[in-house]
Amino acid sequence: LNYARLMQLLPAMRDNPQVRRVALSQGEHLLGVLALEVLETCPYTSTLEVRQEHSLSWLPVPRLEVRVYHDARMAEVVGTQSARRFHGIYPYPNAAMHQPDEKTQLNLFLGEWLSHCLACGHELEPVR
Repeated sequence: LNYARLMQLLPAMRDNPQVRRVALSQGEHLLGVLALEVLETCPYTSTLEVRQEHSLSWLPVPRLEVRVYHDARMAEVVGTQSARRFHGIYPYPNAAMHQPDEKTQLNLFLGEWLSHCLACGHELEPVR
């Protein structure tokens, strides 16, 4: 499902690497901006950075590195600002204090984040 959500937000990510910003606001108050930036494109994969911009000062700013597999039509989180390359399952407790299903939780978070932006987001710049 994350692949389908990303393709709705960045349909030309393979042909035209770009940055897209989706704003989330309440009335006139900007709550944050989801930035999707294509970092790398290959014949069968793309790598994106998905990050929050213009966030509340007291809120940690999420930043995820996402690998998109076009041939398999799937996407997965492969890194965050604090870690890269996750194991499928971690023993618990562990030295890094990862949750046993850390990778699954990150991919669920990405899905909820993208779904919220698709449902409630709008273009940051006015369409001309």
